[in-house]
Amino acid sequence: MGRMINKNIKLVEDIFNTKALEHLATRDGFGKGVVEVGERDERIVVLCADLAESTRSHWFKEKFPERFIEVGVAEQNLATVAAGLAVYGKIPFITSYAAFSPGRNNEQIRTTISINDVPVKICGMHAGVSVGPDGATHQQLEDIALMRAQPNMVVIVPSDAEEARKAIVATATNNRPTYLRFGRENTPVFTTEKTPFEIGKAIIVWESKDPQVVLIACGTLLYNALFAAQELMAEGIGTIVIDNHTIKPMDEDTIVSTVQRVGAVVTVEEHQVMGGMGSAVAEVLARRYPVPIEFIGVQDQFGQSGTPEELIEHYGMDVKSIKGAVKCVINRKK
Repeated sequence: MGRMINKNIKLVEDIFNTKALEHLATRDGFGKGVVEVGERDERIVVLCADLAESTRSHWFKEKFPERFIEVGVAEQNLATVAAGLAVYGKIPFITSYAAFSPGRNNEQIRTTISINDVPVKICGMHAGVSVGPDGATHQQLEDIALMRAQPNMVVIVPSDAEEARKAIVATATNNRPTYLRFGRENTPVFTTEKTPFEIGKAIIVWESKDPQVVLIACGTLLYNALFAAQELMAEGIGTIVIDNHTIKPMDEDTIVSTVQRVGAVVTVEEHQVMGGMGSAVAEVLARRYPVPIEFIGVQDQFGQSGTPEELIEHYGMDVKSIKGAVKCVINRKK
């Protein structure tokens, strides 16, 4: 078994016993987190675009009905009303499918939230191909690119439901426009309440002996990266795995110092490879320490209907594909 190099990381004990792990969607972490911060701070308000149950914002609605606003199927209004509330001292969390927010209302987010630098938290749900049968129209694969390009915007992609809860708690007080990306599918919960989380601070979660490649992952595919690392170790290939949950501002120092040790990178994300987390990592390394890189993600295609497992495999984001990318980048390094 690989060693967790930092005693403070505190992942679950039997991390690769998938059947024994709790499985929750990262949207569930949002729902729990926003109720938690709502109990602490009366400035917290939640706005929804007619998808309260799907986004898990109905948990906040049940607890704080006077601080919940249903705007209906009007995502542009969702952003502009939240911006107005933020100007007057509220801390709004706006919720919809990522395909619609920020997909449909990008102009309003840009003009009323980002330009004004007000602390609205844009929570994009059901992102990625793992939405499954909903198909291409609902499988948002461009949102990281869209949001990280906007000045003032913080971008966070939690790896599991517990990290999602922590991300909500952290962003409630960061006083910044923030985009948080969540999934629909139930996925393993492998971090714990004691696992550290800090906006803008990447976490080295795995290091096996004699590492040759750094795997940099965000979102629920971090679990696939860990599984790949374990299987590669059995084949005599050592890796380091980084949980790069904050895409912007990115933890450049941790990424660069780790890459300097091994000289090769594979990025892993459930998003278009163009403009996503991998592109952001490549921008950092191009400036500070260029090395061979392979990119796991959707390769300039739209999604389609299928089960989450079928789609993750079809688009080359499964464990087998990650292992293949690691071996490819090692050959390039040589």
